[in-house]
Amino acid sequence: MVLKFERESGVELSRDLNVLIKVKAVFSPQYGFSVNIEAIDSSYTLGDIARRYQQILERLTSEGLLNKNKLLPTPFDIQNVLVIAPENAAGLGDFKKDADALDQAGVCHFVYHTATFQGNTAATSISEALANALRQWAKDLNTPPDLIVIIRGGGAVNDLAYLNDYNLAALLCKRSVPIWVGIGHEKDRTILDEVANRSFDTPSKVIGGIRNLIVERTQDVLDSLHKIKLLSQHQITAYQSQNDQYIKVIKTLSQGQINEANKSLDLMKGTVQYLAQQLIKLASNQVESLMRETLLQNPRHVMAKGYAIVRSDGKAIRSIQQISTDHIQVELLDEGYDVLKKNAELLESQEEPDIDNLMKIVEESMSAYKACKSRVDAVQQALNETFKE
Repeated sequence: MVLKFERESGVELSRDLNVLIKVKAVFSPQYGFSVNIEAIDSSYTLGDIARRYQQILERLTSEGLLNKNKLLPTPFDIQNVLVIAPENAAGLGDFKKDADALDQAGVCHFVYHTATFQGNTAATSISEALANALRQWAKDLNTPPDLIVIIRGGGAVNDLAYLNDYNLAALLCKRSVPIWVGIGHEKDRTILDEVANRSFDTPSKVIGGIRNLIVERTQDVLDSLHKIKLLSQHQITAYQSQNDQYIKVIKTLSQGQINEANKSLDLMKGTVQYLAQQLIKLASNQVESLMRETLLQNPRHVMAKGYAIVRSDGKAIRSIQQISTDHIQVELLDEGYDVLKKNAELLESQEEPDIDNLMKIVEESMSAYKACKSRVDAVQQALNETFKE
């Protein structure tokens, strides 16, 4: 009868299990009154488990918790994983085969904590193990885990039924870290499968999912890197072509501006040359005019007639009354006139003005002219005074 019940329901008859039994009352003169169990209704037990399962789902849904963890984004890169599992369970061994390989390769680090997964204390044990594990994690590491994994192997339906606990389910829903579960076999399903971010049939498939995600993300990164290289090379080629065009345009425009500048310089050069020639001509005319005036006032015309400059004590005198000593000096035609004559002949003999020596000749001539002029004036005044008396 018990074997028939367990075979039909898949539930192991145990303590705290709700069952519906068929009994028959028997009275024996030897043993007295007794009740004999004739059958156990497996459908009732399964219905009770299903009813409690549904009640938990409805409560989680009404509180907005059912899909809270399920809607968390899948980690882009899984590097640190917190694992909650029964101690020395076969499912944990299957999980660790691949997990240890990833850990040894430095791809992903796994931290394990154990809990009881069957019996009346299963839900409380898992909750406490998760809380203690997260506290220890916060002490040891600066960042939260990328993933929380809850795994156990298959078992009887009533063993897994202990995991259908509202408090445990609500706790997992409120976690901000994605939770992946792999409990039982393919046909087994608990309330943890309903609230988890991802649910797998077995622990082996959980580690397979982690490995596949890492490979997928790695391939995505490699593909993106390859795409970046291709696009970068394409843009570099495009920019290089564009730069070459810009350089050609710059060269053309620069050459045009250089040509325009050269034309402007040539024009300015011609203008400067023309103005310089005009200034030289003007200066030459002024010099010739000064020289003609100098020649017209040449003291030779006066001194050649016998006149001279009379000096007393080194001063030119204009009358006899100005003689203060017994000696006087008579100054006739001297080198001042020779300077003027030499410079006048020099300028007249030049076909083109010697602009480098022009100022020197003018200054020398003006100095000589002033000396001769003063002498002429002095002689003229002396003559006037003499003839006046």
